[in-house]
Amino acid sequence: MKQAIFKDWTLNTLDEAFNLKQVWQSELLDNWEQADCEITDIDKHVILHLQKSLIRGGRAWNETELENKFISPLIMQADIDDEEIGYFLERKLSSIVGDYQLSGIVDGMIATGFREPKVPLFCIHEYKRSIENQGSPDAQVLAAMLVAKELNENQLPIYGMFMVGLIWNFIVLKDNEYCISRDYSASNDDIFAIFKILKTLKKIIKTELHL
Repeated sequence: MKQAIFKDWTLNTLDEAFNLKQVWQSELLDNWEQADCEITDIDKHVILHLQKSLIRGGRAWNETELENKFISPLIMQADIDDEEIGYFLERKLSSIVGDYQLSGIVDGMIATGFREPKVPLFCIHEYKRSIENQGSPDAQVLAAMLVAKELNENQLPIYGMFMVGLIWNFIVLKDNEYCISRDYSASNDDIFAIFKILKTLKKIIKTELHL
C-alpha cells in the first residue's frame, strides 16, 4: 500500500492515479452557484464589516489570521452548525483510496456530527497569498474530497472550496468527475455570491444529501 499525503498531489497526478476527469460543466455546481437565498440586513452588515477588514489588511495576513479574521466568521454567519452537522477545523482525514493510503490535515470541513466530525461532506483548504512551496491548493482539496467520498458509505457527491488570498473557488466531485468554479474575489461584490453559496450548502446537505 502506497502512503501519500494531500500535499503530494497535483491535478494531473490525481487524474492519473485515481482515473479522475475534470469536466467544465456540472449541474451540481450550477445549482449550487445559482441557488438563491436571503441575505438579511444583519448578514449584509457583518459581511461588509468583514470585507472592510480583509481589504485593509488581508493581503498581509498569514494563514491563521486569514482563517480567524475572515473565513471562519463568514462561514459561521452562514449558520452552518446545528446538532447534526458542524464546521470543524484542522482535523485529520485518512482512508484507503485505490492503491493509496491518503491522509492529511484539512484546514476546515463540514461533516456530520455534533462535537466530533463523523462523515465529511465538504472540505476546505486555504492559502495566504501564493501557492509557492505549498503545493497545489486545488489538488490538495480534491485529494481530501476523495478521502471524504471513501468515508461516505452512500458515495454521495462531495463539495469543497479552496482559497488563495482573496480568491475563492468552489469544487464538486461526483463519481470520478470533478468541476471547479470560476474565481470569486472576496474583495468586491462577489462576496455576496460567496456568502449565498456557503449558506446554500447547508440546504444541500439537509435536503439533497438527506441528512
